[in-house]
Amino acid sequence: MERERITREELMERLFHDDYENLKGKKLRMTRVRVPGKEVCMAHIISRSDEVIYQNLGLHIGTHEGEDHTGESIGLLRFTPWEAVVVAADVAFKSADVEIGFMDRFCGTLILTGGLTQVQTAVEEVVRFFNERLGFAVCEVHRS
Repeated sequence: MERERITREELMERLFHDDYENLKGKKLRMTRVRVPGKEVCMAHIISRSDEVIYQNLGLHIGTHEGEDHTGESIGLLRFTPWEAVVVAADVAFKSADVEIGFMDRFCGTLILTGGLTQVQTAVEEVVRFFNERLGFAVCEVHRS
């Protein structure tokens, strides 16, 4: 089942219904509140990336400065609770020859880099581990 894609304005209109007309043009303060569940929210594999993708993700700076990852694959994973990303990085690193491009324990984001087979193995193993061993709700692994 494909989810309906809506614009930000449509979402605001749905949230505020009748008040939306009075709120148009005014500054709103939105507070992001998350109630962490046990979930792998996203698991995606970019099979062969261009240099621009690495640069926009910031994977060419910091500890990876000077490295050329052009043509490598990228695995993107997102978790709640956010701290689960630490376990995911450990599972990924131990299951395949991948590098951790980025890990954020405050937002639950993990980016892996490496060869396609290795990245795919790592992402699939993380999703399997979280589902079978930790009882997390998991999403499908997507590949582009």
